[in-house]
Amino acid sequence: MNTLVGVGVGPGDPELLTVKAANLLAKADVVFVPVAAGDPGTGRAEATVLHYAEAWRIERVEFALHDRVHGPARERAWDAAATQVAAWFAAHPGATAVFATIGDPCVYSTFTYLAATVRGLLGDLDVQLVPGITAMQDLAARTGTPLVEGRESLALFPMTAGAERFRDALERFDAVVAYKFGRLLPEALAVLRETGRLDDAVYGAALGLPGEEIRPACDLDPDVAGPYLSTLIVAPRRGGRGSAL
Repeated sequence: MNTLVGVGVGPGDPELLTVKAANLLAKADVVFVPVAAGDPGTGRAEATVLHYAEAWRIERVEFALHDRVHGPARERAWDAAATQVAAWFAAHPGATAVFATIGDPCVYSTFTYLAATVRGLLGDLDVQLVPGITAMQDLAARTGTPLVEGRESLALFPMTAGAERFRDALERFDAVVAYKFGRLLPEALAVLRETGRLDDAVYGAALGLPGEEIRPACDLDPDVAGPYLSTLIVAPRRGGRGSAL
């Protein structure tokens, strides 16, 4: 049976892979990596994979990664990517293919759409998942920020859902992690300032990569957009030791 494995390769640091992920990358028949359509550069997932797999075993799969609104371009990219992977399986029946995705394959990953579409084309396909370290885990560790303790709740929020829903998440949950910023970073900082949570937040971008940025959110320019792949952790307000138990 054809096997397609979605492997999380972490936020950028090639050392932040599980042993299982590293072993799969080292022995897979092929490693597919997502790249932005028309971008000749090496993507974040590909850069990590190159530490574990030879370049000749890596195949780039184009997605409409720069399109932030779902539409025909994304649909066409999903179909083209699935056709490419299905064609590879047709030429290598019974083989194992890995798809490398930054972070974790179950968290805002293109692998979800790819696997579903490839299965629709092939029918008989074994889909497996290997979890990866997420950007929020890396940023929490790097800044010494305990995400949750005791009875505290945690929300993972995409800023593409809008500033008002971000405000609602801050009111409903003890800790909030926000992804997918870009031009929406000033809006997020404004909400944090209005709710009195700005001093509770830490920010990270390009984690584990050259030019990475890690700083308190209050040090950010409130009028400057950030990279799309950046992370904001709004930590819970706590009393003394064990106050959340």
